[in-house]
Amino acid sequence: MPIHFGTDGWRAVISDTFTFHNLRMVTQAIADAIKSDTWNDGSPVGKTPDPDKMVVGFDTRFLSDRYASEVARVLAGNGYTVFLTQGDAPTPAISYIVRHMGAIAGVVITASHNAPRYNGVKLKASYGGSALREQCRRVEVYLNDNEERGRGPNMMDYQQARKLGLLQRFNPLPDYYAHLRKLINFDAIADNPQRIVVDSMYGSGRGIIKGILKGTGCEVREIRGDMNPGFGGVHPEPIARYLGTLAGAISTGMGDMGLATDGDGDRIGAMDERGNYIDPHKIMALAMRYLVEERGWRGPAVRTVSTTRMIDRLAQAYDLPVYETPVGFNYIANYMLKEDILIGGEESGGISFRGHIPEGDGALMALLLIEMVATSGASLYELVEDLVNKYGPVHYQRTDLRLSHPIAKEQMSRQLTEETPPEIGGEKVIEVQSLDGVKFILEDDSWLLIRPSGTEPVLRVYAEGRTPEMVQELLKFGEEVAAGTT
Repeated sequence: MPIHFGTDGWRAVISDTFTFHNLRMVTQAIADAIKSDTWNDGSPVGKTPDPDKMVVGFDTRFLSDRYASEVARVLAGNGYTVFLTQGDAPTPAISYIVRHMGAIAGVVITASHNAPRYNGVKLKASYGGSALREQCRRVEVYLNDNEERGRGPNMMDYQQARKLGLLQRFNPLPDYYAHLRKLINFDAIADNPQRIVVDSMYGSGRGIIKGILKGTGCEVREIRGDMNPGFGGVHPEPIARYLGTLAGAISTGMGDMGLATDGDGDRIGAMDERGNYIDPHKIMALAMRYLVEERGWRGPAVRTVSTTRMIDRLAQAYDLPVYETPVGFNYIANYMLKEDILIGGEESGGISFRGHIPEGDGALMALLLIEMVATSGASLYELVEDLVNKYGPVHYQRTDLRLSHPIAKEQMSRQLTEETPPEIGGEKVIEVQSLDGVKFILEDDSWLLIRPSGTEPVLRVYAEGRTPEMVQELLKFGEEVAAGTT
């Protein structure tokens, strides 16, 4: 099976396509691509990374530590000085360290929120975010060329690499914590400490939030924070269907706020004191409102095409621009690298804001939520209620339709655009967009998005409406239309 880098790296089933052999070949291609004259490190003007320095990290998945060691051996065999984490660490921490150390790039062994049978590779650029699409394409070119030429990977013995100083183990957390302390008001948190339940979902975000909150007076109870490569049999994705354990902890009085991070710590989900799930749409809107109204910050917001239009309504109220991008945080990162962006985020829970790396960070956003509650004196439930009362109401749902065969996005977009209905659910269709899939925007600001997934054979149908009934009408229409395109 051909190896391709998708929206955020390469992912495959362990022992099927994700094997030690394939991983070594991919790593050799990464080494070749970075050393090539055509490699563009993407660094901002004035910042020159060390072309011989690489960072490697890994998550809690099956064999991730062994895979990471093999990546380090191949990179060392190609002359790089490799900094390999001592233990599992969240992807945002590794990404930050790449930039902080001035490395040319980083590799993280993770399959993020995917099912336990998967593992993967995320390639990080020198600026501390996901590698550019053209960088990933370059890796694929070298991978194919090496296979055609029968060229295997250069490798160095682990102990020999250590002896020569080409492989060094390190702990990324002290520098990462120091950076987070510059972005979050820990004094405000200490002035009004909270009772918090942290659900790490057995991922590499385990211990992060609890660790950095030591000394603030917060009572932090962590669940699913031990090592479990099978993730308890669920996808380590912080969405409502997988957070029953967190809901149970809240209901038994373990805390007044629930915060969840995904398999590699770059996504956020939350629960209020009543056990209501707070989705990333509301988290991003709450964060934007807080940064503008409480910190006095201004600047553009960036959201993906599948993210709530509450962001647009907030931006209109504050007279701020909004940029809409295709799905994938790498598109948001492009704006964050070029402009002084206030906040950027996507519906899957990847959110970041000014001063941080151009990458989603679950721990950062969890800490900002804690700061919001501590500063306001209101509960998370009350903050959400006030937000929705002023900028809602808004209801959201997504349905994933399994495909028996791939579908061409361009063909689907053309067909759906040509067959645009005059109205859906009794509301007039006022705009049709084809930035990523096809998006119908209605007169009451409800919307429906139909798009093929970039990482699996799935057609995604997203809907946001002013009432639960409207959401169901939108989903029903979307599924009927989508069925006609497959």
